[in-house]
Amino acid sequence: MENTPPPSPFPGLITREQEPLNLELPFPTLTEPVLPANRLFVRSHFPVPALDAATWQLRIEGAVSQPFTLSYDELRQLPATTLQATLECAGNGRARLTPKAKGLLWEQGAVGNAEWTGVPLSALLAQAGVAPDALEVICEGADQGTMNDEPKAPGVIAFARSLPLAKATRPEVLVAYLLNGQPLPPEHGFPVRLVVPGWYGMASVKWLNKLTISTEPYAGYWQTLEYAYWQRHHGQPTLVPVAEMQVKAEIARPALHEAVPVGQPYRVFGAAWAGESEVTSVEISLDQGKTWQPARLLGAAVPFAWRFWEYSWTPAAPGRHTLQARATDLAGRTQPTTHDPDRRNYMINKVASVEVFVG
Repeated sequence: MENTPPPSPFPGLITREQEPLNLELPFPTLTEPVLPANRLFVRSHFPVPALDAATWQLRIEGAVSQPFTLSYDELRQLPATTLQATLECAGNGRARLTPKAKGLLWEQGAVGNAEWTGVPLSALLAQAGVAPDALEVICEGADQGTMNDEPKAPGVIAFARSLPLAKATRPEVLVAYLLNGQPLPPEHGFPVRLVVPGWYGMASVKWLNKLTISTEPYAGYWQTLEYAYWQRHHGQPTLVPVAEMQVKAEIARPALHEAVPVGQPYRVFGAAWAGESEVTSVEISLDQGKTWQPARLLGAAVPFAWRFWEYSWTPAAPGRHTLQARATDLAGRTQPTTHDPDRRNYMINKVASVEVFVG
């Protein structure tokens, strides 16, 4: 029929905001470790810019000896790297905070794992000749607009974040142009985006068009007013940029308020991730955290990618039951039971709880 709208390019995703587009994966539907592009969550701060690969350029400038501009075809001719990386919005889990938090109320699914292909950012920095006193790389996207909610910005601003050179020059940080072997969809940054494995998603700037090497710390809107948290120095709170993802396990099944049969084995299933570290264990509690039982990690560990896990549970009694999951990483960090208010509405990795009905 002529009046029938085209099918959604993101079937089944939860709309958190229509304009700009923000979509969440329904986490209980998780089945595959590498998500197809149309199952990845979408995070946008401004409308998706309409860009043409034929005219797109990336400018590398600032504290460098050889500033230069790169076209899409030139980028794709450079030696490339392909890797898996789990990206998570820094506000994922915000719907669980009390009192109600400012910002998009993500539940569990502002996270996803995919395969990315691109040129290591370090190769472009080496070509530009970074100055000895350089500190950071300011990464700017083509998306821009006004911020009408508090904190307001002075007029039109672009989305921009900086990376310290210590992270920017690591081999896993990519200037990416393929997602699961295909050109990036517009919503995921076409034609080119940054992918910063191990860090929250705001660092993986989409629609990338400029890299500025700076000798001073960057203090832009998305670095200080947003995507920043309080860190204590000599007892005094100081705002610092959100960076590495925190260790976290999420329960995919059973879903919240799912009906589970009594006296029958049920496969509790989920995913866990640990930023730049590695998940070493996942535990399950059936008694509000009094005792914990080990879950089984599935598959082999992949750097910067989530790890699936499972636990066989045979509920003995009917009624309401609360399942909890927590992960521990290679550095010995385990998820906390409460959210640290110094993290504001970011970096939410408190122990996940799911209430179900047995009967």
